[in-house]
Amino acid sequence: MSEMTTEILEQNLSKVVLVRLKGGKSLRGRLKGFDQHLNLVLEETEDTTAVENQKKLGLIIVRGDKRSPLYRLRLG
Repeated sequence: MSEMTTEILEQNLSKVVLVRLKGGKSLRGRLKGFDQHLNLVLEETEDTTAVENQKKLGLIIVRGDKRSPLYRLRLG
């Protein structure tokens, strides 16, 4: 993992992020942690793939090889 990737993830700890998974799913949650493999721990997570049918998932781990780049949501 590059130093820049680590820096970006550290800056976004405890912030709400949008994660797009391979296959088209979208998850929104608060970034709680990550590891050297870019596995992400998200809390208060929701599946936002279908706007009309969002699902609450709670605390989850997203494997690093199953996601696309990380996006921080600008809220507020």
